[in-house]
Amino acid sequence: MTGATGLLGNNLVRALLKQGFHVRALARSPEKAKAQFGDLNVEIVTGDMLDVNDFADSLRDVDVVFHTAAYFRDSYTGGSHWPELHAANVLGTRALLEHAYAAGVRRFMHVSSIAVLRGKRGQVVDETMLRDERDADDYYRSKILADRELLKFLEHHPDAWGAMVLPGWMHGPGDMGPTSAGQTILDVARGKVPGIPPGSVCLVDARDVANALIMANHQGRRGERYLAAGRHFTMAELMPLIGRALGVKVPERRIPLALLYVFAAISEAKARLTGRPVLFSWATVRALTTENERSRFSAAKSERELGLVFRPVEETLHDEVAWFRARGWLPEASKPVRS
Repeated sequence: MTGATGLLGNNLVRALLKQGFHVRALARSPEKAKAQFGDLNVEIVTGDMLDVNDFADSLRDVDVVFHTAAYFRDSYTGGSHWPELHAANVLGTRALLEHAYAAGVRRFMHVSSIAVLRGKRGQVVDETMLRDERDADDYYRSKILADRELLKFLEHHPDAWGAMVLPGWMHGPGDMGPTSAGQTILDVARGKVPGIPPGSVCLVDARDVANALIMANHQGRRGERYLAAGRHFTMAELMPLIGRALGVKVPERRIPLALLYVFAAISEAKARLTGRPVLFSWATVRALTTENERSRFSAAKSERELGLVFRPVEETLHDEVAWFRARGWLPEASKPVRS
């Protein structure tokens, strides 16, 4: 498995172990992997998607590759990151497919993204509604091209099998990064979010996405996409749920979109001058603007063909907050907040 220490990857490791799999987990940092997995029976392989050849020998005697790794977070921290996105997400996927096949692997589960799909505002989007790469930011484009690498590979290798699972905005326990999702929880807890940002999201538990990957490997169809996007929320609907999970009162005032653009411009300029990470990037604001009310995704195909079920979002947020608290990243719980 690639990306084993990530939010999705580590939950997938645990789900696979429960089903009796032996897991060979790729991680850039063996120290992080040991901290993440503790005493679990996981075979850790040190490597990076930028140099698949370096860990290619570990692909031998593997029944199925679960490819969860992707270059993502830095692409929303200001500036252009296309070379890194293309190298890791596109060329890395191509190299992984080629080396895995050469090592005798014939099954490949690929983690795609809702980024490869697009509908009209308010429309329910399904797996057939593909996004035009010309209407995509750099991260979205890298995921579109990565999917094409898999489909092209399957076309030229009829004895190989592969399928794709498309997650939404993943939350849940085990977010050691943390991801942007986990950072949102931490920022709300620490009072760093001054108001309710515009936009909407499709929130899903990483554990449900892990289940979708296992189900698709067992009973999915070759070359098919399966949505595991979760449930649609406006930020105005989601913020109170986060507040209740944390036991804090969240701001009620709404942040105008124009103000976010101003804040992003100032933030990126300050980052260029100081060399520190940008707090809120122009790419993030653009994504909020262009994808607003385009975050309703159909689970019909995944429910019908895989039997996928999503847990309540309240459970996801509760478990995510509890995981952060157990590691001392958040103070102890206060009294529940009534909405």
